[in-house]
Amino acid sequence: MKYILSADTDIGIAKRNNQDSLLYKYAMVDGKEVLMAIVCDGMGGLSKGELASASVILAFSTWFDKEMPQELKHRDMHVMGEIWTLKLKELNLKLGSYGKQNKLTLGTTFSGIFIIDDQYLIVHVGDTRIYYIDHALHQLTKDHTFIAREIARGTMTLEDAKVDRRRNVLLQCIGATGQIEPQISYGKVKNGIYMICSDGFRHQINTQEIQSAFQPSLMQTKDKMHQQSLKLIQQVKSRGEKDNISVILVNAGGV
Repeated sequence: MKYILSADTDIGIAKRNNQDSLLYKYAMVDGKEVLMAIVCDGMGGLSKGELASASVILAFSTWFDKEMPQELKHRDMHVMGEIWTLKLKELNLKLGSYGKQNKLTLGTTFSGIFIIDDQYLIVHVGDTRIYYIDHALHQLTKDHTFIAREIARGTMTLEDAKVDRRRNVLLQCIGATGQIEPQISYGKVKNGIYMICSDGFRHQINTQEIQSAFQPSLMQTKDKMHQQSLKLIQQVKSRGEKDNISVILVNAGGV
């Protein structure tokens, strides 16, 4: 499997700092392709959101460089899922403790994909999202938000959710929730585009616009992926998005 990656982030039009943190890494370990991509969105209304997101990214970057090669010997994605879950729960306690000691409220979302050759692991907390794009846009994560829960219960429509003032209320995030239960999923990588994005990236554009811009036939080089990402980011900003805007693209199969 051939992989091409790109990552772009923008502070947006309203905020003084960028609370989104991004990470992507690629390595060859014992003849196996290994790839990791993560987007963390520090909580917009919470103080030190950028500290929370950067701390989580640093922890996973260190894990990839120092611990992953040894742990990869098991080559069991379910074991990796348990390792990531444990790491996120430890970070949740650590950030929560730091917040209490310093009288701060800080938190971050987490959406990450880990790939070994043609197998993937997805671990997710919050409302950043992971999609797979071929001839359509497929959402692979579920939002841990108030409105997502109400839509699932049938007490709120999609149209209601778009204008509801509680649309940014998270049910769980790293650092600001007593306990977290990450969503974990596994699968076989298919040719196409895997996209991780913060909520600021997707609020002002629709699924058709994303699918059209990121259709695999247009994404044959890293430069082209970067150009298409910047095009959508500018479109999002022109429509008044006030949040930070981030997107990572993984072209699987080099299509």
